Amino acid sequence: MAETISHKDRERLRTLAARHLEYARSEKNAAILKKWEALAAGRRESPTVRLLFSNFPDEVITPRMECEGDTARGIEYGMLSALVGRELFDDDTPLSPTYDVGLSVWAWPFDLRADITRTPHGKGFHINPVITDLEEEGDKLGKGGFRADPEGTRKRMELAGELFGDILPPRMVMGNLTGAITNPLVHLMGMENLYMAIYDTPEALHRVMDNATKVYEDFYDYLEREGLLLPTCGISPISQESFAFNHELPADRAEKTTDVWGFLESQETTAVSPETFGEFVFPYQDRLVKRYGLLSYGCCERVDAIFPDYLSKWKNLRKLSVSPFNNEPQVGEYLRGTNIVYYSKPRAEYVTNHGPLDEDALRQYFRGVFTAASGCLLEVAQREVGTIFGDFERGRRYVEIAKECVEEYWQP
Repeated sequence: MAETISHKDRERLRTLAARHLEYARSEKNAAILKKWEALAAGRRESPTVRLLFSNFPDEVITPRMECEGDTARGIEYGMLSALVGRELFDDDTPLSPTYDVGLSVWAWPFDLRADITRTPHGKGFHINPVITDLEEEGDKLGKGGFRADPEGTRKRMELAGELFGDILPPRMVMGNLTGAITNPLVHLMGMENLYMAIYDTPEALHRVMDNATKVYEDFYDYLEREGLLLPTCGISPISQESFAFNHELPADRAEKTTDVWGFLESQETTAVSPETFGEFVFPYQDRLVKRYGLLSYGCCERVDAIFPDYLSKWKNLRKLSVSPFNNEPQVGEYLRGTNIVYYSKPRAEYVTNHGPLDEDALRQYFRGVFTAASGCLLEVAQREVGTIFGDFERGRRYVEIAKECVEEYWQP
């Protein structure tokens, strides 16, 4: 039986909906949207800057929650999350004049369940391998699968409409397509065993990669066949906490997977040689990339070493993650003057170190980052932040400094 939402919780959600709509209609949001549209159009005008809180929601979301019922709290969590960039950090997070409900579709490349030990404090965890030898135990991985829950999505849309649709109308959105293989595989066998498999059982590893790729290819066929695709444009989500702004994909329909964004990464193989990446990862990613309209690539891995011979081959690549582990000036050379967004993820310790912000050190660091990205379409997203010590002003000041440094050091 569905949970009844109390009058108090309902009024709280309606208040948040009204705040959201006010921000979405503001001149501030209009200016932010112009920045994103410029990136989408390939114009090097004003880079976007954001501070992302996915690793410390306990500091910026949960302390501000007021709803009491579980269902209401779930909705409230999402509404407060959308407002963090505007209310707390004054960053360039755009807001849509809608309440966005994500379409529930997902796929998994393996059936075997991982065994993970997590620390009670912090983000660390340990992988307890449930498989060590792909030659002998590869069948244990299973065939993977996929599913969708359009009925569940429809019910969430109806609930939002009933609660506050007269203020903030619900909108169904779809995230990009994904095709993760090495990440779930590492969670099943551990990094050391995966790397040894490259040497000891290469044929078995190729079989595993091929089978997992087929799962995603079948998933994409299913989405097309069942008419479950939605446009991925404007303020709709892209993996790595970005957005789908572009002027190349259809905004009013999505009939084929080539009408939408895709996202891939393989940070688990960042320590192998480019040639090894080219043998064991690229061919399978390449099959998936052919199914996407546009591609966003990368998480925390190095992309500098694999860009010339591999990533550069993908003509639909439009967003490239550039973590601090890269030779950033080299990546800048690769992307300068192209239509690929340099998705910068600066080092996090400048904001997470104890004590007051070292503004001089931060400005010196940003000088190098933004000089490296000069001439590139630049999107800045400070990810991997574990804490701001509950100090919203610290986060706001960090964003302010980043914006000032973009103005001073980045050149179009």
